[in-house]
Amino acid sequence: MSVKPSAGHGSELMWFKSSYSTDDGPACVEVASTPGTIHIRDSKYGQGPRLAFGTEQWAAFVSYAADH
Repeated sequence: MSVKPSAGHGSELMWFKSSYSTDDGPACVEVASTPGTIHIRDSKYGQGPRLAFGTEQWAAFVSYAADH
């Protein structure tokens, strides 16, 4: 998997979308990081709701997802 920067949609965060996501697909997720926090949003709704996780919670999720 590779990541590519995405337009900020007016956000101060630098968002990255997985190369597995497509512009017209139903499952497009973008991720941005700040010190201590990982932000997640639906790339089709850049101004919509976002999730935020601590780095430890994010690492646990990524580890779990990689195993399943």
